[in-house]
Amino acid sequence: MKLPLSLLAFFLSAFVTFATAAPATSRPNFIVIVADDLGWGDISANGHPHIRTPHIDRLATEGIRFTSCYSTAPVCSPSRVGLLTGRNPNRAGIYEWIANASADWIAKERSRHLVHMRRDEVTLPRLLQRAGYATAMSGKWHCNSRFNDPAQPQPGDAGFDHWFATQNNAAPSHLNPINFVRNGQPVGRLEGYSCQIVANEAITWLDQQQREDPSKPFFLYVAFHEPHEPVASPPDLVARHRPHTANADQAEYFANVENMDRAIGQLLDTLDRLQLAENTLVLFTSDNGPEATFRYPGTSRSYGSPGPLRGMKLWTTEAGSRVPGVLRWPGHVQAGQVTDEPFSALDLLPTFCALAQADIPTDLPLDGADFRPSLNGQPIERARPLFWVYFNAPNDQRVALRDGPWKLLAKLDHGKVPMLDNITTATAPRVRQAKLTDFSLYNLASDLGETRDLSQQEPERVKALSQKLDTLYRDLTATMHIWPDEPLVP
Repeated sequence: MKLPLSLLAFFLSAFVTFATAAPATSRPNFIVIVADDLGWGDISANGHPHIRTPHIDRLATEGIRFTSCYSTAPVCSPSRVGLLTGRNPNRAGIYEWIANASADWIAKERSRHLVHMRRDEVTLPRLLQRAGYATAMSGKWHCNSRFNDPAQPQPGDAGFDHWFATQNNAAPSHLNPINFVRNGQPVGRLEGYSCQIVANEAITWLDQQQREDPSKPFFLYVAFHEPHEPVASPPDLVARHRPHTANADQAEYFANVENMDRAIGQLLDTLDRLQLAENTLVLFTSDNGPEATFRYPGTSRSYGSPGPLRGMKLWTTEAGSRVPGVLRWPGHVQAGQVTDEPFSALDLLPTFCALAQADIPTDLPLDGADFRPSLNGQPIERARPLFWVYFNAPNDQRVALRDGPWKLLAKLDHGKVPMLDNITTATAPRVRQAKLTDFSLYNLASDLGETRDLSQQEPERVKALSQKLDTLYRDLTATMHIWPDEPLVP
């Protein structure tokens, strides 16, 4: 049967339209927004009495708020590497925050100048890039010690088509930073506050990406510097908080969180303007818990709140890695949900790849799980419980596990293993041979602040959970990347 040319042209046009539009409509866009050192209690949705975060709250109101959202580590660099790889960051050899190799003091540290996310690590942006996604990052990188240096991989090597980043913090502060690099080219002094600068770069990229190929789905990683020191905030926000704060430094911190929230509002407005909100999954979280005002010089404005949680940043107790977590995905996530289902940044890679129809290497062991069931109130099916090993934790129990409502903490050899900021050929045997001892057990469902140790009342549960944790610890320490003991060569 012969079709009239006009009808044939119609069918051909419809086919072409469907073929080009299908990838964008069937696969969501992703935006991951990460704050820096933001405590669980620092957003108004989680009950802060003074800080107002209407745009973060909007995400929660229009989506789901995870009250048991966890970062992959209680400190920045490991947390970011874990998020990007879907694996415990120790496996990648990232045990502590990554210092700039050019820092004067780094020569005294054990091979800290070598540390970076290696080129052969399988990352979420790389997998999405291979699946046809446009990828970009804007903000804090902190995944290598030699930033913008061919000696180590850079964000582009991890799968980002476009990147605009700093190695660590915005310098000299959040105001008018001078240390951003765009796709390998330093950009010099920039006017304004870091969070707005980071958001504007992301918005510019989104506009360009939509002009060039609106049918192409995208992954955008926005890593704010706020509210990590050195803090700088708009005077109008600082003035608003001064009457109810203990001092000017606390007002500066509260204002800093709100300034970041303003930048998030700019991003959300852009999604609305570009009509992208309906098909874009937006996740907001933090890299770890809040900093303390006394830990090192320059933290006088670190007034972050852990809320009801025990500890702070660096601790393996809840406040170190339980962080704010909100997710919005219109049409796929019922608005206004609140869930206490444990959710981890480790879960992003397997979930996003499933949604994007991106292939994950079959021989790649992941520590995260597909979190899609939790979006409908169902438990996440985990092959292994969530666990953390942070060898440099200030609390003696440096190994932790979360399994259901239960939290188990353990020392290494009764606390005799020293604090370690890197694992090298010299220190690896010590941690691999260490035994897990001195267990504490908490039921987080009834004791969020970890105030009642139930290890004596629940010996059988301690036995079962400690066996799980020991298996996880042995596997992790056997497979973690070990750095050679090498002196820093000028």
